[in-house]
Amino acid sequence: MEFVWHIDGTAPLYIQLADDIRLAIIQGRLMPGARIASVRDLAFDAKVNPNTMQRALTELEREGLIETHGTAGRFVAVNEEVLKSIKDRVIDDLVSDFIKRMEALDCDREEAVRRINERKGEE
Repeated sequence: MEFVWHIDGTAPLYIQLADDIRLAIIQGRLMPGARIASVRDLAFDAKVNPNTMQRALTELEREGLIETHGTAGRFVAVNEEVLKSIKDRVIDDLVSDFIKRMEALDCDREEAVRRINERKGEE
């Protein structure tokens, strides 16, 4: 699977890489049990140092999203509970960020909901 990397300098590089892989997993573009490309291949694809990619993968492994199977490589975790929990956390983070941004614009809840509904109707 080829990733779309979103590197913009707003957070440490390894965090941004982990976020892109995490998103591919929770969106189902990387299915449970799927083998993940090697550190070297991912680093080459993202144009980053392999040590940085290793750090991103270590973070995802710590979260339980990926697992290492000896010399066979890394795989997406099959644990649906972990996957759902991570997806819920990502959604909660996005909602929290949205609320903070709306509050910074002095936009109340009703206005925000109205605008969301308008946008949703445009799709």
